[in-house]
Amino acid sequence: MLETLAAGQLLFAALALGALYALVALGLNLVYGTMRLLNVAHGDLVMLGGYATYWAFAAAGIPPLAAVLLTASGGAALGAGAYRGLFRRLLAAPRATARIEANSLLAFFGLSVIVQNLAALAFTATPRGYEYLSGVVRIGEVAVTGGRLAAVALALALCAAVLAFLRRHVLGLAMRALVEQREAAAVVGVDIDRAQRASFVLGFGTAAVAGTLLSMTEQVSPFMGFPITIAAFVVVIMGGLGRIEGTLAAAFLLGAIETYGVALTSPTYRSILVYGLFVTVLLVRPQGLLGRRAIVR
Repeated sequence: MLETLAAGQLLFAALALGALYALVALGLNLVYGTMRLLNVAHGDLVMLGGYATYWAFAAAGIPPLAAVLLTASGGAALGAGAYRGLFRRLLAAPRATARIEANSLLAFFGLSVIVQNLAALAFTATPRGYEYLSGVVRIGEVAVTGGRLAAVALALALCAAVLAFLRRHVLGLAMRALVEQREAAAVVGVDIDRAQRASFVLGFGTAAVAGTLLSMTEQVSPFMGFPITIAAFVVVIMGGLGRIEGTLAAAFLLGAIETYGVALTSPTYRSILVYGLFVTVLLVRPQGLLGRRAIVR
């Protein structure tokens, strides 16, 4: 009985971690895939979403599940503003696009430092948390809190919704075309500017929502974004740059490796497990789990 219970708890923990990684990494991969922008401030958007949810609940009594609409809208607005204010002209300049990855890395790194320090000044470095849906729900032999169950369910639903949007909606198909072949997409009439703006909006919005879901189960702090960014980059590289399906597969694989690895060893080995898997994938399959091999002519 105890072995079955432990196995069920670990499986749910792996699913929960994988769903969160998938939601965060989806937005990161979209922005990189469509524009080759390295958003190292992506985890800070998760942090801002977590703080927005905390204050909405603590100060205004807005339930976190309702605050999802606020954080999604706020994240989307930040994405639209960042695209128009920082990157629209940069992406339109032929000379600048040759160094777009390096330029974006520097720009987002500076933005990350600013956001982290402003958050620390505004909220202090003390972690903040709240209780929401803290009652225990049993699924067979597995016991989880209602908040964690709701967070996992919503993360999975949002991942499925984003995937359906990219496969079925006209704008989603345009974004996928931009990821696959930018020049060909422009030739056939894809609105490049609109697709790029949509990638920012969707990427930033999903990151902010991930912050809401994370705040339902963990405390938030100003500097929590960096390890989330690293984990998201590990997922993106493992899944293949620009490969959305690969991102989902890699997220759940990383969640399982991290959860079961820590359970079998020690929490101190978490970073070794994550980066060890990352390096192994780079050595064995550098194009990612579902990425295409480059053809040398």
